Amino acid sequence: MPPLVLCAHGTANPAGQQVVLDLLAATRRELPGVRVEAAYVDVQQPGPGEVVAELYEASDPPVIVPLLLSTGYHVEVDIDRVVRAYPGTRATTALGPSPLLADTMVARCTQAGVEPWDAVVFAAAGSSRPQAARDAEQAAALFIERWAGSGDVLLGYGSASSPTIPEAVARLRAGGAQRVAIAAYLLGPGHFHDKLQQAGADLVTAPLGADERLVQQAIARYRSALSSSSSGGVRARAAGE
Repeated sequence: MPPLVLCAHGTANPAGQQVVLDLLAATRRELPGVRVEAAYVDVQQPGPGEVVAELYEASDPPVIVPLLLSTGYHVEVDIDRVVRAYPGTRATTALGPSPLLADTMVARCTQAGVEPWDAVVFAAAGSSRPQAARDAEQAAALFIERWAGSGDVLLGYGSASSPTIPEAVARLRAGGAQRVAIAAYLLGPGHFHDKLQQAGADLVTAPLGADERLVQQAIARYRSALSSSSSGGVRARAAGE
């Protein structure tokens, strides 16, 4: 079986770093016959090029599964550059959007005490890439289907797109919401999650974290890449969407 590279964004936050390590350990347990390594596109090391180069020399070309929630610059440029540099290497789409991630978002809302009648800001990190916005919109739609609350749900962005998360909170309050919650569509603690605490909401959920459903999603991406007849550099949406 080809090696698997779980490629995360990277963070200086120790708790956020631990989320990736926990996902790495859980994936290794689920795939005992597969070499599974972590890489980071920013902030942390090693980078995906370094990890893939080592694996490329030692075994079959690896499969890169981005531990990213939407298709932004890091997927379309950084990871794609590595795929092109090492023929036979494959990269899947980002983890999201996916019903499994939407189910995890619902669980985080329930754990945080969000009530069905509360207004909710679905808080995505944001990106200047058009596909990232489409992915965030689909992720929010999947969440709304599963949340099935009576309160309004509005998509907000941490950067690059609008409305911003504070703007989304303000709009919901202006529309009559008595209580506003922020559902954090983020992998782990870090800069963006810290900013949510200052956005004016009554509640902020925990990030997705090292949930078993994210492990299932990453493995589904990996297995789909193996079953695909496409060559390196071509990404196919995997099972679990």
